[in-house]
Amino acid sequence: MSFPKNNIIDNWLEENGDPEIEKLTERNLAISNKVQAILDQRGIKQKEFAEMLGKKPSEVSKWLTGLHNLTLKSITKMEVALGVDLISIEPVTEYKYVYLGSVKGDGLEEDINDYEETSEYQEAI
Repeated sequence: MSFPKNNIIDNWLEENGDPEIEKLTERNLAISNKVQAILDQRGIKQKEFAEMLGKKPSEVSKWLTGLHNLTLKSITKMEVALGVDLISIEPVTEYKYVYLGSVKGDGLEEDINDYEETSEYQEAI
């Protein structure tokens, strides 16, 4: 879905140039487009989707225009109803790789000097 030229949001952004509002608008539109694509793919009408969410069809219609300020609660409600992730956030991992080898021998200093790097790293789960 794209905005028609000379719409209120584009005009406001051009006049005010607020990057936060512009990013918010882009994200709202991207989420609305993704939801609409899922509904189209599954053959779900907006009225049915509203019933799935326990919302009025007029409210869901606003959500899907991309012009409505979606809350995290409303996005989560849509995710649960559709069984999808609309926002993907990667978990923070402290360690990505773990070396599973060991150093043999009695003399640690000698072993450190003789150590050769290998590709025996495995990605941590």
